[in-house]
Amino acid sequence: MGIVSWLVLGLIAGVIAKVLLPGRDPGGLVGTTLIGIAGSFIGGWLSTKFLDRPIPKNFYDPSMWVAAIAGALVLLIVYRLLFGNSRERR
Repeated sequence: MGIVSWLVLGLIAGVIAKVLLPGRDPGGLVGTTLIGIAGSFIGGWLSTKFLDRPIPKNFYDPSMWVAAIAGALVLLIVYRLLFGNSRERR
């Protein structure tokens, strides 16, 4: 997969993660993309480490999408646990 594919995957995975975990998180489109890209890497690493599944090279492979979205969800949950909802505290 190329760089553009990773960006598209990250953007979509981040958006899906934010839809599944609604809340007022800062970052907008850039933050969503970064959470999704980092989540894709985390999901791929968790998938290979604990589920013994190789990282697929095909952009349309459903297991890659599930791993990317799961990783983005994990990253979003950790972010909220560490930093809370920064907009509510003001």
